[in-house]
Amino acid sequence: MRKLRLLFVALALSLCWSVCFCQNFYAIDTVQKIEIQFAQSNWDYILDTAKAGSDSYTMATWVKINGVLFDSAGVKYKGNSSYNANNAKNPLHIELDHFKNHDYLGFKDIKLSNGYHEPSSVREVLLYSMAQNYMKASRANFAEVKINGQLWGLYTNTEAVTNSMLEDRFYSNDGSFVFADNGGCDLLYKGSDTMLYTTPYTMKSDYGLERLMNLCDTLNNDFADIENILDLDRAIWMLAYNNVMVILDSYLGNAKHNYYLYEDGNGRFNPIIWDLNGGMGIFNRPGPGTTQLTTAQMQNMSPWLHANDIPWPLAKNILSDPMYKRMYIAHMKTIVEENLDNSYYHTFALQLAGIVDTLVQADPNAFYTHSEFMSNMTTAVIDGPKIIPGITELMNARRTYLNGTTDFQAAAPSISNIQPSDTFPALNSAVAITAAVSNSNAVYLGIRATVTDRFTRMPMYDDGLHGDGAAADGIFGASITVADPQLQYYIYAENNNAGMFAPRRAEHEYYLLNANYGILQAGDVVINEIMAMNTTTVTNASGNYADWVELYNTTANPVSLDYLNLSDQSSNPTKWQFPFGVIIPAYGYQIIWADEATFPSELHSNFKLSSSGEQVIISYANGLVIDSMSFPTQSADIAWARSPNGTGPFGFLAPTFNANNTPVQTAEPTDLSVGVHVFPNPSEGEFTVRMDQGKIADLKILDMVGHTVLHLQPNAQQLELKLDQASGFYFYQIRDSRGEVATGKIVLRNH
Repeated sequence: MRKLRLLFVALALSLCWSVCFCQNFYAIDTVQKIEIQFAQSNWDYILDTAKAGSDSYTMATWVKINGVLFDSAGVKYKGNSSYNANNAKNPLHIELDHFKNHDYLGFKDIKLSNGYHEPSSVREVLLYSMAQNYMKASRANFAEVKINGQLWGLYTNTEAVTNSMLEDRFYSNDGSFVFADNGGCDLLYKGSDTMLYTTPYTMKSDYGLERLMNLCDTLNNDFADIENILDLDRAIWMLAYNNVMVILDSYLGNAKHNYYLYEDGNGRFNPIIWDLNGGMGIFNRPGPGTTQLTTAQMQNMSPWLHANDIPWPLAKNILSDPMYKRMYIAHMKTIVEENLDNSYYHTFALQLAGIVDTLVQADPNAFYTHSEFMSNMTTAVIDGPKIIPGITELMNARRTYLNGTTDFQAAAPSISNIQPSDTFPALNSAVAITAAVSNSNAVYLGIRATVTDRFTRMPMYDDGLHGDGAAADGIFGASITVADPQLQYYIYAENNNAGMFAPRRAEHEYYLLNANYGILQAGDVVINEIMAMNTTTVTNASGNYADWVELYNTTANPVSLDYLNLSDQSSNPTKWQFPFGVIIPAYGYQIIWADEATFPSELHSNFKLSSSGEQVIISYANGLVIDSMSFPTQSADIAWARSPNGTGPFGFLAPTFNANNTPVQTAEPTDLSVGVHVFPNPSEGEFTVRMDQGKIADLKILDMVGHTVLHLQPNAQQLELKLDQASGFYFYQIRDSRGEVATGKIVLRNH
């Protein structure tokens, strides 16, 4: 049977909907249903043996996530202290794509924590959720796991730090990538031989050991240059958060681990916090040996932990620099004020406990009783020799202690009345940023153009010469030229004892100033056609079959693409900016090769398209979206295009590169030469699917946004289906025993 490419009309997916839908896998109020089926009854022994040996994945017959089935997924046990062969419930790592190319809503790696030493069950989700206010961090929620038909218990579902996560948070995924998972990832300089850094660090990229060595060298021997190789603000946020929240299974603890380092497009490493299930006092060893802090000692743990300790150079050198030290305390105070002073953390923890209460009671392999689950919110739980402090018992006293320290009580500068001299300045014009600042001896303005740039700091003055009004009037100013469509900025002020940011969560958050420049209106230029699997259709100037995007000018006048951006990611809509001077003629076309390449005579974006489906966006830096669309899984050399040209809905059709789109075929499959029949179509819910030759090995029914509503593996020539769904358009994907695929549209008209 030759491959069927049935062409069908489909509505363009909503950009906003697709983004929100993908995030639902980590929505805090939604418990994920995860089922694992092994062919072997002794699967636990097999996973234990693999963990003790090569740490390889075992093939599950299938893994089902919220009802969506994935055959032949990889599963293994994970964890260090949380794993034990004698545990009934061990942490799990599922790789949907380990044996086959599967993903669930774009996610392939699923990390599940087992709640070891965690009576409250909420710490990990709580800590990851609050961390996202200050840094790029994973998302987390809860999952109910069943194995071979039996309820196995409640798990925490934490977003894995993978290439797709890096792309989403840092807008690239090809930089040096290091996992500091093993004990001893202290960032000490070991010498100029890169092989000295192969342990204990784990390289997640194919290169980067020399870059890691350079980071350690700079951190230890040339700290004045540290901001050129490390995003220091993110490092300060991570250290401050770990300290406030008593997360000692981290860089601050005796193991000095549980973080990632990713080198972004600016050549700077970004620390990424990881493995927060030991936070809020579960792990209590801040230094070498077996010394453990008591609850009282953790309540009163110094904000300057490791300030004088050579084995912790990141903490020591940051806290030895007067400015960085003041920034560190400013960040700590923000965390305390936003989470502890108002008891937000407790309110949030109670909400999370309410979500999982019935699951805790039903968990057949829980490490703790339901009574201990409830009591650990406020009081300690004794687990053999280990004392696990109550969450409020620890954190309320910690709030009192930190607020009482000399550094927290030091009077910080006050920053108010922040404003630009022009709220909508013309591009390339001068503008002054001013602020009323008191109790300071230095004020700085941090600026950058886009989220992929690094902030640079420049001094602000109260001298009457920098757009600040009169000299010595308490108004500080800095004059800058707005050379880009957008300016992102924050203000930092300090005196000899304390610092202050505005906004308080800077650099993670910032103010925006949009420039005034001639812009198109929404719909003037549209995404007209894309090809995300170009294997034989057309080559670029380099002779390569690459992904491409076709734009169409819907107006009767030539249009300029100056300052417009093209992206495949809503969280980074300014990923690629058009070069200046690109003009699309009236009712004309423009091709952009999405291949991360360069060639002088063509436009090449810095991203590729995913054949499994994603989105394309045209927008300005000020947020104005000119056009956007989402596309489903693509077949080789079939375009996803508008019909009629420039105005119609998207559908699959033969490619019309740089030309008018031809009408899309809309016929229903009733008697095709390839021998696939789906009838009656439309139907009130009951369909017959028949193949003239071969058997149906796999059948999926998907709704209009790509969510699988039915998945069967019948191994039959004919199949009777009953589809109990809302009326509307659905799509089928049929694979026969030889792997040939047929796709098509069905219409459901339920009464």
